[in-house]
Amino acid sequence: MATDKEEGFVVRDRRGGGSTEQPAATPPPLWAESAGKVSPDDPGQAHDIPVTFASFVISLGSSSLMLMGEKLDPQQPAMPVNLPQAKEIIDLLSILEEKTVGNLTTEEQAVLRDMLYALRMKYVSLSAGT
Repeated sequence: MATDKEEGFVVRDRRGGGSTEQPAATPPPLWAESAGKVSPDDPGQAHDIPVTFASFVISLGSSSLMLMGEKLDPQQPAMPVNLPQAKEIIDLLSILEEKTVGNLTTEEQAVLRDMLYALRMKYVSLSAGT
């Protein structure tokens, strides 16, 4: 009977000081590689634009508008209307408004309030038409 030689792996303990070999450096996580770096070959990435509360609210609001059929970029095709998903984003912004009472600047409050108003009005008009 022939025995099959199993190939496995070798474990080497490099914690001890007896070996002169240096352990291989582990690569940084992917999120660390891209944090703060912008590829010059990718025109879709913004250059040195800080993430602020207002930009976060605008980003979420834009996503909700796109889900309600708004075409934010004339060169891109419109997304199919998805009212339940748009409503989820509106609800998230509503929770954010509720949980940040007293912790926002006047500008941040205005951005959040105005975005929620616009999203709610658009949602009501679309849901009443269906």
